[in-house]
Amino acid sequence: MTDLEALDLDFVQLGGTGLQTSELQFGTWRFGKETEEGNVEIDEARAHELLDAYEQAGGRYIDTADVYGGGKSEEWIGDWLEDRDRERYTIASKIYWQIRDGDPNSRGTNRKNLRHRTEKILERLDTDYVDVLYIHRWDDQTSAREMMKTLNALVEEGKVQYLGASTLRPNAWKVAKANEIARAEGWEQFTVLQPRYNLVDREIEGDYLEMARHEERAVCPWSPLGQGFLTGKYSRADGLTGESRAVEDSRFENNYLNETNFDVHDELDAVAEEVDATPAQAALAWLMHRDGVTAPIVGARTVEQLEENLAAAEIDLSDEQVERLAEAKGGPYAGL
Repeated sequence: MTDLEALDLDFVQLGGTGLQTSELQFGTWRFGKETEEGNVEIDEARAHELLDAYEQAGGRYIDTADVYGGGKSEEWIGDWLEDRDRERYTIASKIYWQIRDGDPNSRGTNRKNLRHRTEKILERLDTDYVDVLYIHRWDDQTSAREMMKTLNALVEEGKVQYLGASTLRPNAWKVAKANEIARAEGWEQFTVLQPRYNLVDREIEGDYLEMARHEERAVCPWSPLGQGFLTGKYSRADGLTGESRAVEDSRFENNYLNETNFDVHDELDAVAEEVDATPAQAALAWLMHRDGVTAPIVGARTVEQLEENLAAAEIDLSDEQVERLAEAKGGPYAGL
């Protein structure tokens, strides 16, 4: 088992902001999440154990959303922070998904929804502000001007420190458009981006990453292990081994369980063996070595899984190994 205190995660610059972030951020999307059988994937006691372990390893960046666990994720984080110095932690949350049946205004980034839900986020976290507020998706029903003006007001009121945009792949132009409106008006811009990105999901390579580099936007990828595909629990012969809900998910099978991705995994296994790491650790290390990536977001069901993921910060890949992994997927951006 990894000595968590010995890890001592480093801090890295959060893009062009003045904020420092942990080199691996902790994602809490499983906190309070109910399975189809009605079981809770991670209850409050386990959530606090995981937060304790992350803190012990030197982690200080906690990522959540107002829909995770129906709000329980934020509540449990708030309870955990109660006996700690809030200022030592960076807390990020997100807004978008509809929260009340029959009420279309409880979805998206309209002014009414943004303001109401920001207040509820602060109540659940029991804090005066969040460090980063993301839009969880792009809302085509609300103008970019209305959204950016409202978000800017939340910053000016001290309820939000920085703005982020999650999962806008591969539409870099939408972020650029919103930021250009904000720039022209002297409003706060999106400075943190949270796309899906890993060894087999490479859609942000090209315009999205180039925009982020040019504009000095932080890039904090979610799903760095491809929904578990890059952990080694899948095989060509069996399709699925180990614990996963994805066995019943045909979309997952179509997106991940194919020959191209297994070829990538073969190269991942080879590099992992070379550096005495697990496939998950090598996959995370690749992202951490990737130009333009600020800090991947890791999650876990157990403390042991979290320890394994955080230990990726100790793995040093050579330029040749980083390139081999990039080229395993192929495509026009493999060499980026």
